[in-house]
Amino acid sequence: MEILDAYVDTGPNPQAIINIFNGEWSSKMPGKSGLTSLPGTAALFEDNRIDWLSSVIGGFQNKKILELGPLEAGHTYMMHNAGAKSITAIEANSRSYLKCLCIKEIFGLDRAKFVYADAMAYTAESTEQFDLCVASGILYHMIQPVEFIEHIARMSKTIFLWTHYYDESLKERENLARQFETPHEIKVSGKTYTVCKRNYEQALKWAGFCGGSKPWALWLTRDSLFSALESFGLHITMISFDELNHQNGPSIALVASRK
Repeated sequence: MEILDAYVDTGPNPQAIINIFNGEWSSKMPGKSGLTSLPGTAALFEDNRIDWLSSVIGGFQNKKILELGPLEAGHTYMMHNAGAKSITAIEANSRSYLKCLCIKEIFGLDRAKFVYADAMAYTAESTEQFDLCVASGILYHMIQPVEFIEHIARMSKTIFLWTHYYDESLKERENLARQFETPHEIKVSGKTYTVCKRNYEQALKWAGFCGGSKPWALWLTRDSLFSALESFGLHITMISFDELNHQNGPSIALVASRK
């Protein structure tokens, strides 16, 4: 890249802002915006999972929300437009963080605050309380997933998780099997959980990579995920988007609340 390529020679144009990260976008921009983000295949600004969450919890109106791993602020945009009182969004990937700031500016998300920090470190240190914690697409990028659940259970009355989990059926999926090692047990606070190490491999070479901060992560099994939630005082109230055959691995969306 030549340094002069970093300059714009047009008047104000939201598309020019999006083009700063051309080729790195995971999210497709809202249909009504008229903006194009490349490759932008995921409809995160018009996500059925967030619509479902809203229907389950009685909407986002006047809620103080902690969002972990906002990626490109698609869910932030939806919750903000649905009346959230405030959204504190924690993003560790510098490229994703800057994309979130671009989205905040383009769409005027004035009740959202984006914090450049590691979600695990933030939740371990913070004493703040929230009405709702939204952790979509982040748990399966953790190297300490059980401790992560412990932290968010302490910080919020209600938790929304969308996550992948490990299942033995992954061994039969050629496109995914090689990324996973042998499942093993870990102990946290005296309790045992089953996890499987997943290696990112070639995904690390893409500038738009949106995984964890290490070259690997630990995926909980479904049973261990449920067990961890219960261990830290969270009762699962609703489950949806339960997809054993999701293209990227078994996945589930759930809402859990403190007992």
